[in-house]
Amino acid sequence: MRIANRIGRLGTETAFAVGAEAGAFAAQGNTVYPFHLGDLNLATPSTVVDGAFRAVTDGKTGYCPNAGIPQLRAALAADVSASHGVEYGPENVVVQPGGKPTIGKFIMALMNPGDEVLYPNPGYPIYESQIEFHGGVAVPYAYIEGADGFELDFDAMEASITDKTTLLILNDLQNPMGAESSAAEHAKLAELVLKHDLYVLVDEAYFDMRYEGTSSSFVSQPGMLERSVILYTFSKKFAMTGWRLGASIGPKKVVDVIAKINVNDESCSNHFIQYGALAGLEGDQSEVRAILNTLQERRDVAVDILNSIDGIACFRPNATFYLWPNVSELMATKGMDDYEVFRRAALHATGVSFCTRLHFGRETPNETNRYIRFAYSGIDVPEIQEGLGRFKDWCES
Repeated sequence: MRIANRIGRLGTETAFAVGAEAGAFAAQGNTVYPFHLGDLNLATPSTVVDGAFRAVTDGKTGYCPNAGIPQLRAALAADVSASHGVEYGPENVVVQPGGKPTIGKFIMALMNPGDEVLYPNPGYPIYESQIEFHGGVAVPYAYIEGADGFELDFDAMEASITDKTTLLILNDLQNPMGAESSAAEHAKLAELVLKHDLYVLVDEAYFDMRYEGTSSSFVSQPGMLERSVILYTFSKKFAMTGWRLGASIGPKKVVDVIAKINVNDESCSNHFIQYGALAGLEGDQSEVRAILNTLQERRDVAVDILNSIDGIACFRPNATFYLWPNVSELMATKGMDDYEVFRRAALHATGVSFCTRLHFGRETPNETNRYIRFAYSGIDVPEIQEGLGRFKDWCES
């Protein structure tokens, strides 16, 4: 059987390979502290669960509209409009089976083969995968370390734009770095988008996963509402990673195209789960706040321990559930220049399993700093303390 050539351009999430390796190590009788995958070990709020069960009982188990049930589209439009300070209607919302499908469908709707697309690197690896799979040219842009967090490298970004550049992918409140753009960065980026006539995928998977301050959206910048599609997901805020539900939110002209792709890909998203999500949006939010409180406690414990380790420097991000510590000095002290050597040595010596910079895009030639990623969404505080305590002992031995 001859596999299609385009499959050679399709990437993957190598974080799952790290998880498989950690699972094999645990199967040998070892204790593993899982910081590698951004899954949640917290319960989905009862409002969502009860709403979904009621829908099953009520017979909501058949096909539903390709763009999603009208009630959920209206609720999402109202919720996002209120939090973003913009005006969306149900016609601007198309429901998806998760957050990830928005990436590929945005690219299919707006990118022609040969077009160049700016995407963050380090960043979520599916951006690069989908751009190249659909025949585009993936052009990376980077972040640099600032005084209080990671900042967009605007000079390098603009220098990489050509007459073939058509799209920009922005993951604000970013995976894996936890980076968050300031209002000044949003304004400057909006100027660049208008100058070069770009359209933007605004990945806001972690918009509501916030511990201090208030999230602001790029779409609230002048002229960006008409040029942007928001990636919305229920996976994070409502601890629904396995339920697979999200939405694409944007200009009706693009949303209608994405709905047409829905017809071809999956017909519609799961019927009764949409009613569960609707109940989650409209119901009591105390369990959602409890999820955030738990994650904030985990963040603070993990950051404090990591910053106590000689050779590690780690920002305390205001959102997401990821940490991106700089381990350049530590790796040099340990005499390890290879990420995989360092990662595997740490796993086998301490049981601590994490991803490295290599799992979030190809290294660029001018990179000098070394980074690893810790996800604290799937590990409780006692295990964080125990695992990172062992990691600290190994690092400083």
